[in-house]
Amino acid sequence: MTLVCAPVVATTVEEMERDMAKAKSLGADLVEIRLDFLRHFQPDIDLPRLISHRPLPVLVTFRPNWEGGQYQGDDSTRFSVLRSAIELGAEYVDIELKVAEKFISTIPDNRPDNFKLIVSSHNYEFTPSCEELSDLVARIQATGADIVKIATTALDICDVARMFQVMVHCHAPIIGLVMSERGLMSRILAPKFGGYLTFGKLDAEKESAPGQPTITELLDIYNFRQITADTKVLGLIANPVKQSKSPILHNKCFKAVGFNGVYLPLLTDDLAKFLDTYLSPDFVGFSCSLPHKVTAVRCCNIVHPVALSIGAVNTLIRRPYDGKLGGFNTDYIGSISAIEDGIKGSSSKGDAVSPLAGRLVVVVGAGGAGKAVAFGAAEKGARVVVANRTYERAVSLAKEVGGQALRLAELATFHPEEGMILANATSLGMYPNVDGTPIPKEALRFYNLVFDAVYAPKVTRLLREAQESGVSTVSGVEMFVRQAMGQFEHFTGMDAPESLMREIAMKYT
Repeated sequence: MTLVCAPVVATTVEEMERDMAKAKSLGADLVEIRLDFLRHFQPDIDLPRLISHRPLPVLVTFRPNWEGGQYQGDDSTRFSVLRSAIELGAEYVDIELKVAEKFISTIPDNRPDNFKLIVSSHNYEFTPSCEELSDLVARIQATGADIVKIATTALDICDVARMFQVMVHCHAPIIGLVMSERGLMSRILAPKFGGYLTFGKLDAEKESAPGQPTITELLDIYNFRQITADTKVLGLIANPVKQSKSPILHNKCFKAVGFNGVYLPLLTDDLAKFLDTYLSPDFVGFSCSLPHKVTAVRCCNIVHPVALSIGAVNTLIRRPYDGKLGGFNTDYIGSISAIEDGIKGSSSKGDAVSPLAGRLVVVVGAGGAGKAVAFGAAEKGARVVVANRTYERAVSLAKEVGGQALRLAELATFHPEEGMILANATSLGMYPNVDGTPIPKEALRFYNLVFDAVYAPKVTRLLREAQESGVSTVSGVEMFVRQAMGQFEHFTGMDAPESLMREIAMKYT
């Protein structure tokens, strides 16, 4: 079982003791005591106190500044402290490869039976090639290490694949982690690829290296304890991605229906490169969001006719029997059904035809989501106007749907008729830029209904100002749930648990 280790990076012994207790309460398996973070550290007093009061097994680390730590003293003092930790019963001690042989030569041969020495190497600049990583593993093993630890830095999410390849071929216990947000996958998937442990921080402010998830995220969102070598990998390919609630939604639903999969946030710069790198049949499906939805069409072997006509894919499925990628668009039905139900809720029209028929729908945005709304509205008989910051893109999309194009700035004065519908399909107003809005508040009075595809925050500035203007609104949460239901069914082959999805979406968005 891959262990969850909580780094304790407090500056006082008292706070470290509290943090160790908190780590246990959150479900960690062991704690890493980072002695280099302590101010006014008194080894003869503080170290025995910390080890004797430990509520969990401890990994003692005294990281020097030349390896990314805080300690600035000499190695002889540091070695003495680490030897004391072993004598006091610490279960693990971490020593850097650069000085490992020197340190090991000072340790008595009769170490405690339950003690393991971790020899580590950290690269804060990049991730080396597979050959270089393999050589590094061999060098660490040659020191006599009980556990190999290699931490590198991801400049691109594809860098993580090299670490996975080295981990699965390593015959010694290995901790292989890739730092930064682009390397998050390495931390969550450690059990799948044979990692000895992964690090989970106590809270957002208490990380010991870039890109660490919290213990709560590991255990409660990513279902870390259930991840095995057979677990299927799915996720959201986007940039940015950290604001998305999709990992919470899908992982909780996977667990509820017993699907052996984990859904990850995948911060991706180059979609084609990502898909070419993660070709394993274990990487079975992906959601695709900004800015990759249009590019995704060209990356698929087969594209569903609706997605092809829209020119945007938000769901990628790898076929198990030949590895080919299929592309789908669930934004289309998600957004249009949400808008239709919003109109029905504020209108007494019958249901014989779509309530969008004959209506003027102003779509803000000409990207993947904008295309889905524009094509969907046109198919339902609406008259479509496309407004976009880049006017040429608005013209192109408007031409495809037989509509009219506007510059984004023209929305302030555009009101050819009453009772229009506004659909924001851009990221304006999305966290953290919550003050963004595509249209001035005073112009909203010309609309009967405003839909915002943004769901984080749940009530955007656009929706709030529309409500203040007496206009009916439809939250992006509706589209989020509806498009996610379609994706879930593609991912799992099961019916989506709609009521659970709505419950999760309302709680976490």
